Amino acid sequence: MGPAKTDVVVIGEGITGLCSAYWLKKRGLNVILLSKEKTAGGTMKSVQDKGFLYETGPNTALETSRFFKELVSELKLEKEFCYARPEGKNRYILRSGVLHSMPLGPGSLLTTKLFSSSAKLRIFKEPFIGKAEKEESIAEFVERRLGREFLDYAIDPFVAGVFAGNPEQLSVRSAFPKLYALEEKYGGLIKGMVKGARERKKREEKSKDRAETFSFVNGMQVLPLAVADSLGGSVIPNAKVTGIRNLSTVREEPADEPDARRYLVEYLHNDQETEIEADCVIFAIPAYDASQLIRPLSADTAHVLASIYYPPIVSVFLGVDRKNIGHKLDGFGFLIPTREKRKILGCLWTSCLFPNRAPEGIAALNAFIGGARQPELTTLSDERIIQITLDELRSTMQLSGNPVYLHLTRWQKSIPQYEIGYGRKIEALEQFEEKFPGIVLAGNYRRGISVGDCVINAHETVEKIYENIISIR
Repeated sequence: MGPAKTDVVVIGEGITGLCSAYWLKKRGLNVILLSKEKTAGGTMKSVQDKGFLYETGPNTALETSRFFKELVSELKLEKEFCYARPEGKNRYILRSGVLHSMPLGPGSLLTTKLFSSSAKLRIFKEPFIGKAEKEESIAEFVERRLGREFLDYAIDPFVAGVFAGNPEQLSVRSAFPKLYALEEKYGGLIKGMVKGARERKKREEKSKDRAETFSFVNGMQVLPLAVADSLGGSVIPNAKVTGIRNLSTVREEPADEPDARRYLVEYLHNDQETEIEADCVIFAIPAYDASQLIRPLSADTAHVLASIYYPPIVSVFLGVDRKNIGHKLDGFGFLIPTREKRKILGCLWTSCLFPNRAPEGIAALNAFIGGARQPELTTLSDERIIQITLDELRSTMQLSGNPVYLHLTRWQKSIPQYEIGYGRKIEALEQFEEKFPGIVLAGNYRRGISVGDCVINAHETVEKIYENIISIR
């Protein structure tokens, strides 16, 4: 008796893999999702303990696509879905040891003390700046168009908050393609924001600066768990993929034979060796994991995947008595520019954003250490990291006393960095997919790292896979 057969195998239990499997199944295809863990969600894990709710991965998502509302409706999650409180739009940046509210519009930009008068005036030169003649880092791009101060106190902390990255290393073309497109398509940022808004409206999309922040009453993992539940027996938990082979090589058939477009996926299910045959395979796992599985098919592609940098990061969740916090909790949290020479990247005020995050009278805070800025700090002991975090919060938020709850989450490899030259890596991955039709590399190292990016990526993957299968039937 040969291996089981299906149309598509999805490898990975994160939101990209789950949504891909969900939409493929809606299209009428037979899908098997192999989850190495018992519970779905990937990095998206929500933990409830002693009256606290904390996330080990993304704390929130932005409603940048109509797909979220569709999923919430189809999965009957309306009662769980919740937008961040209005004060969540308020975000702070540290400058000279003081937290300043980030300007949300032209009026607040004119009055803010976050930027000097000369920095504000510098913005008016932006429409007259020409295009770049080479690939630029986000730092080069922003400094050229808006000036150094705007880079230091707006973009640098933003990059740390989103990528845990360094703006001098990230490619603006790859890491912030929509920002890059404003210059390429419209000739400037201000012109592009006006004209681009009309186009997004037609596509039913929202820019990330205007999209609403949301989560779920019981945490972000509610979404992947609901998707997995809807997939039922299509999800195989505790399945560790060990290899993938092209069937033409297994059966020694010519490349133009039908088996050249079918694949054999090998995995351990509860420690038992198992095989499954499929027309298409979606790798919805981190690049470093995909690298190991792809190596037998293409050593060059495996090398490209392995070269993608994921910096380490430590997430420190704290429960703090509200009366011990001197700064008003009236925002999303705060970010820290590199110039401030601090030892944390910033801190989210999670109980300010959503209900059900902490007991009455207690504030839930989530600070972050490391990233590409200071990866060496992540090697410190738990005790030292906690002390650093408390010292920084005492200085920035006038925190006193000790936390009533603490939890550390360590990620040795956190967020893929879309560095200078990243476009060449993506081209290599595209060439691999052309050579092996039916294989799609769909992790968050392509097309964006946010939850919204991953969901849109999944939808685009489904379109590609569906066309591939229809073409061979």
